[in-house]
Amino acid sequence: MGEAPLRHRAFAIFYAGRLVSLLGSAMTPVALSFAVLGSSHSPTDLGIVLAAGIVPLLAFLLVGGAVGDRFPRNRVLRLSNLGAGAAQLAAAAILLTGNYSLGALVATEFLGGICTAFTTPVLRGIVPQIVPAESLRQANSLLATGRNITKVAGPAVAGVLVGTVGGGWAIAADGVSFVLAALLYQAITLPPAEKSEQNSVLHSVRIGWRQFWRIPWLWRVVTAFTVYNIVFTGGWLVLGPGIAQDTIGAAGWGAALSVRAVGALLAGLVMYRFAPKRLLPVGLVGAALTALPLFALGTHANFAVLAGTTFVAGFSAGVMGVAWDTTLQENIPGHLLSRMAAFDDFGSYAGIPIGELLAGPLGAAFGAPAVLLVGGFVLVATSLSPLRSRAVRALRHPPVPVP
Repeated sequence: MGEAPLRHRAFAIFYAGRLVSLLGSAMTPVALSFAVLGSSHSPTDLGIVLAAGIVPLLAFLLVGGAVGDRFPRNRVLRLSNLGAGAAQLAAAAILLTGNYSLGALVATEFLGGICTAFTTPVLRGIVPQIVPAESLRQANSLLATGRNITKVAGPAVAGVLVGTVGGGWAIAADGVSFVLAALLYQAITLPPAEKSEQNSVLHSVRIGWRQFWRIPWLWRVVTAFTVYNIVFTGGWLVLGPGIAQDTIGAAGWGAALSVRAVGALLAGLVMYRFAPKRLLPVGLVGAALTALPLFALGTHANFAVLAGTTFVAGFSAGVMGVAWDTTLQENIPGHLLSRMAAFDDFGSYAGIPIGELLAGPLGAAFGAPAVLLVGGFVLVATSLSPLRSRAVRALRHPPVPVP
């Protein structure tokens, strides 16, 4: 086991910045939804505002990966967080002054989506630069634990703010959290970069694309999880609440979501100590177990069964998250890491709207329970499919040194 990551000053500062930023971001979905609906009384407006953040994220994500590999990652993080903070503070000002405008909010969310596209690939790329290789798993476990804590605390804080002073103030708090994170990232010092490409950013994207397909274990897992996200998003997020409403009620569904969050939180704590030699295969088996709640929903199981399977799924998803981040960081060269992370994120994000659009028509045509049951089997097969590759099975943690 490596030295505790928080003993390293750069990681401790980075971790503090992530916690501040994540807490603010965890408040935004609740606050933005109620603020837009309270101002416009239009679910259509809310859908447009939410889509305005996803579209630029997908459009600029690969560029963000190339930028993260070409320029100092602490600088990219600082600028992208300042941009995101400005966008959220502008959105808060629009709502707090009573000057609601759909176009203006779309513009702020669009800017925020662009900033997220530059932030996301850098987050995984910077960790190997600020902790030693033997501490990567513990660092990722701490980051996952912090992320899951904010997912539990953020919505609760947002609910209090929305109910007392209004959603605009919660969005303002998110804007301030981005600015504070940027100030913390300013204090991070990075070692000299391994390589510095002199190509244009778009040419760097093309180079990254070619490199992506030259790493068999990487593209196999990313491709599998693009399919995974299509199925899981449609089954769990779209069809799941409808079945739950008829079986365990809205309160039961909310409790099941909380149980899942607790499982994911526990996984981060366990993975801080647990170091399997075959880290990625263990993670893939964990991903397969996330299908259990779909089977429970598809068979109209009672709350106890659904809660139990949801806890296992949350824990298993947490294991996969730490295993995957660590595997990327241990086996991808630093000068390519942000681009490879961007291709991974692009596949994940692209699958979400596809799943959201397909689930409703499939449920109407074949029945939601049947779609969930078939989806559960697809998730198991998809999660385990990369294990057919020798390149995936050969990965070790820590990596076997090349003679």
